[in-house]
Amino acid sequence: MAVYFPVQCPDCHSTDVIKYGKSSNGKQRYRCCNPNCLRATFSINLDYLGRDVKTKQKIVEMNLNGSSVRQIARVLKISTATVIKELKKSRK
Repeated sequence: MAVYFPVQCPDCHSTDVIKYGKSSNGKQRYRCCNPNCLRATFSINLDYLGRDVKTKQKIVEMNLNGSSVRQIARVLKISTATVIKELKKSRK
Protein backbone atom coordinates (compact mmCIF):
# COMPACT_ATOMS: atom_id res chain seq x y z
CA MET A 1 0.00 0.00 0.00
CA ALA A 2 1.48 3.33 -1.05
CA VAL A 3 1.25 6.42 1.10
CA TYR A 4 1.18 9.79 -0.61
CA PHE A 5 1.92 13.09 1.05
CA PRO A 6 1.43 16.57 -0.42
CA VAL A 7 4.63 18.35 -1.41
CA GLN A 8 4.97 21.76 0.22
CA CYS A 9 7.16 24.66 -0.79
CA PRO A 10 9.80 25.22 1.93
CA ASP A 11 9.36 29.02 1.75
CA CYS A 12 5.64 29.74 1.46
CA HIS A 13 4.35 26.28 2.55
CA SER A 14 1.98 26.20 -0.42
CA THR A 15 0.91 22.82 -1.79
CA ASP A 16 0.48 24.33 -5.25
CA VAL A 17 3.65 22.78 -6.69
CA ILE A 18 4.42 20.89 -9.89
CA LYS A 19 7.19 18.51 -10.88
CA TYR A 20 10.01 20.37 -12.60
CA GLY A 21 12.41 17.76 -13.94
CA LYS A 22 15.30 16.05 -12.22
CA SER A 23 18.58 17.33 -10.83
CA SER A 24 21.98 16.17 -12.08
CA ASN A 25 22.10 13.46 -9.42
CA GLY A 26 18.64 12.12 -10.33
CA LYS A 27 16.56 13.69 -7.54
CA GLN A 28 13.10 15.04 -8.35
CA ARG A 29 12.85 18.85 -8.58
CA TYR A 30 9.66 20.82 -7.89
CA ARG A 31 8.46 24.30 -8.83
CA CYS A 32 6.23 26.46 -6.65
CA CYS A 33 3.28 27.93 -8.57
CA ASN A 34 2.54 30.61 -5.98
CA PRO A 35 3.30 33.98 -7.67
CA ASN A 36 4.25 35.59 -4.33
CA CYS A 37 6.82 32.93 -3.46
CA LEU A 38 10.50 33.87 -3.71
CA ARG A 39 11.74 30.33 -4.33
CA ALA A 40 11.63 29.16 -7.93
CA THR A 41 12.53 25.47 -7.65
CA PHE A 42 13.38 23.12 -4.81
CA SER A 43 14.14 19.53 -3.98
CA ILE A 44 12.74 17.62 -1.02
CA ASN A 45 15.66 15.31 -0.18
CA LEU A 46 18.96 17.18 -0.05
CA ASP A 47 22.25 15.33 -0.54
CA TYR A 48 24.37 17.97 1.17
CA LEU A 49 23.38 19.31 4.60
CA GLY A 50 24.94 22.71 3.82
CA ARG A 51 22.03 23.52 1.53
CA ASP A 52 19.39 23.03 4.20
CA VAL A 53 17.75 26.22 5.50
CA LYS A 54 17.94 25.01 9.11
CA THR A 55 21.66 24.36 8.78
CA LYS A 56 22.19 27.87 7.41
CA GLN A 57 20.37 29.32 10.41
CA LYS A 58 22.50 27.23 12.77
CA ILE A 59 25.67 28.57 11.13
CA VAL A 60 24.69 32.15 11.91
CA GLU A 61 23.54 31.30 15.45
CA MET A 62 26.74 29.41 16.26
CA ASN A 63 28.85 32.27 14.94
CA LEU A 64 26.99 34.76 17.12
CA ASN A 65 27.68 32.51 20.12
CA GLY A 66 31.41 32.67 19.46
CA SER A 67 32.10 29.44 17.58
CA SER A 68 34.90 29.51 15.03
CA VAL A 69 34.47 28.56 11.37
CA ARG A 70 36.23 25.24 11.88
CA GLN A 71 34.15 24.40 14.95
CA ILE A 72 30.93 25.12 13.06
CA ALA A 73 32.03 23.01 10.10
CA ARG A 74 33.04 20.13 12.36
CA VAL A 75 29.82 20.12 14.41
CA LEU A 76 27.45 20.49 11.43
CA LYS A 77 29.53 18.13 9.23
CA ILE A 78 29.85 20.59 6.34
CA SER A 79 32.81 22.24 4.66
CA THR A 80 34.48 25.39 5.94
CA ALA A 81 33.88 27.03 2.56
CA THR A 82 30.12 26.62 3.05
CA VAL A 83 30.34 28.19 6.50
CA ILE A 84 32.34 31.17 5.22
CA LYS A 85 30.00 31.68 2.26
CA GLU A 86 26.93 31.68 4.50
CA LEU A 87 28.51 34.09 6.98
CA LYS A 88 29.33 36.50 4.16
CA LYS A 89 25.69 36.38 3.02
CA SER A 90 24.38 37.03 6.53
CA ARG A 91 26.44 40.22 6.92
CA LYS A 92 24.80 41.93 3.93
